[in-house]
Amino acid sequence: MVKPAALKAPKGEADDLTVLNGVGPKLAEALNAEGIYHFSQIAGWTEENVAWVDENLAGVRGRASRNGWVAQAAELVK
Repeated sequence: MVKPAALKAPKGEADDLTVLNGVGPKLAEALNAEGIYHFSQIAGWTEENVAWVDENLAGVRGRASRNGWVAQAAELVK
């Protein structure tokens, strides 16, 4: 498992991560606390990054992989 690359702050305005299936306001806050603010960040995650998020973010436990956040984020970036 590899922790995804984090930002110290959003580049410009942060994306509304609650648009992703399975992400509510609290989970969006947890992602932001880990330095994840943009769909482009999530779209670039590897399987190792998804595994880290699934195991280490409170309230996630498998949601990133189960809900296909990488594919959803990639579509939103287009």
